[in-house]
Amino acid sequence: MRLTVLAAAAALMITGTPAVQASGDVAVPRINWASCGPENPGFECASVKVPLDYDEPRGATTTIALARKPATDKAGRIGSLFLNPGGPGGSGVNFALGAGNTLSANLKGRFDIVGFDPRGIGKSDPLHCFASEAELDEFFEGVPGFPYQAAQERPFYDRYRSLGPECRDDQRIARHMSTADVARDLDLLRRAVGDRKLNYLGFSYGSFLGATYANLFPNNIRALVVDGVLNPELWSSGRQVESDRIATKEEFREFLRTCDEARCVFGPKSEQRWDALLKSVRAKPIQLGDQLYTYDAVIGAAIGAMYSPSDWPDAAALFDQLSDAAGSLSVAAEADYSNGFDAYNGNVCADIEFPRAFESYQATSRYAARGSEFGPFWWWSNAACANWPVNEDRFTGPWRTRTNAPVLVVGNHFDGVTDFRGAQAVNRQIAGSRLLAYAGWGHTAYGISQCATDHTNAYLLEGKLPAVGTVCPANPNPFLPSVTAAAEPLFKPARR
Repeated sequence: MRLTVLAAAAALMITGTPAVQASGDVAVPRINWASCGPENPGFECASVKVPLDYDEPRGATTTIALARKPATDKAGRIGSLFLNPGGPGGSGVNFALGAGNTLSANLKGRFDIVGFDPRGIGKSDPLHCFASEAELDEFFEGVPGFPYQAAQERPFYDRYRSLGPECRDDQRIARHMSTADVARDLDLLRRAVGDRKLNYLGFSYGSFLGATYANLFPNNIRALVVDGVLNPELWSSGRQVESDRIATKEEFREFLRTCDEARCVFGPKSEQRWDALLKSVRAKPIQLGDQLYTYDAVIGAAIGAMYSPSDWPDAAALFDQLSDAAGSLSVAAEADYSNGFDAYNGNVCADIEFPRAFESYQATSRYAARGSEFGPFWWWSNAACANWPVNEDRFTGPWRTRTNAPVLVVGNHFDGVTDFRGAQAVNRQIAGSRLLAYAGWGHTAYGISQCATDHTNAYLLEGKLPAVGTVCPANPNPFLPSVTAAAEPLFKPARR
């Protein structure tokens, strides 16, 4: 993005390097809230126009959709709390509609709970790479979830690489989906709701949006929470696989350990059973009922379970059935759809400059596999960006800043999606921030750990930070029968 002299100078004073800071010259949109309809009682919805390109604030616009649960304590109202559920590609509107009542109650009705669909996502001028849902389904036909055999690599790369021209050529929004522009939208929305400073709660990828906002608008914060934290230095440089290849393995080993400890159906000696299952399904897919499980599907099921320990008993039961079946069964032979897959790539490819050459994807996959069996799963989908130019308005750091109010950084010791080292990194990068650790498992802590939830609520309501070095204790073993029902989180962030 081309900088004005004043914006560049202000950013230089804060971060030591030029960076786009503000959207202060942009006209603040008026929000006309209206009922979201009888299916969402007590919620209000709206849409506003924001600049498509902040270099041209009076030029073309794009639409941002919003939903809010108004504060119930009008006298004690603090302001608006903006949400991001992760992804990228997760709908903040749907997140607010689904979690708004719970969040409002947790925060004593003192905030308007506001979700917005980031540009290009959901109801916000959505990017569509396909003409219909059937065409989207056709895209996935004949390719694995990720290539786990050498012969699969080139076809997978070619299929995903083809997304670039398909998605970006005829849609303006495809060239303006960087997280930096989402942060600029967020600051404009802050002004539109009348808040002098931002209140924000972001999960998973939402932590990257939060870190980006903190770097672009470090003086505009009242309270900012990031939970399930990506290291922005790794994410923005395309090196997130350095973390991914280890993080999932660390949590999955805890899945196996707690399974054996609780004598779950996949034990005893669940690690040996897992290794044997992978060896078997890599050699030959397993038919279970009317579903065929290939190696990539089993790996995908394991990674999916790492998002929430409440899913662990079901995952263990599946792996037990697959292990039993492995030795006994043979193999049987319009653009109006949810755009989460399209939007994920639209945002990631705008933010991150990935390699172009097939050989680079092969080499990085080998590196990822040396970390764990889960590494290649996280890596290969980035091939969608191999023919997709990055956005000129993206922000790539440096990621060190000092904010006017302290940021709360929340991380789980065993998070197989955004590992604890990411939270530690952001705590170092944002001067004055406070790290809150949860010693348990799963992706994000709010609504899962009562301790972490209470500390987060106190921070949002009163600005009260947990003591330095606070570690919330782990919940009981997820496989214990008495725990299973209580372990279900209040809500789940969108999967990145």
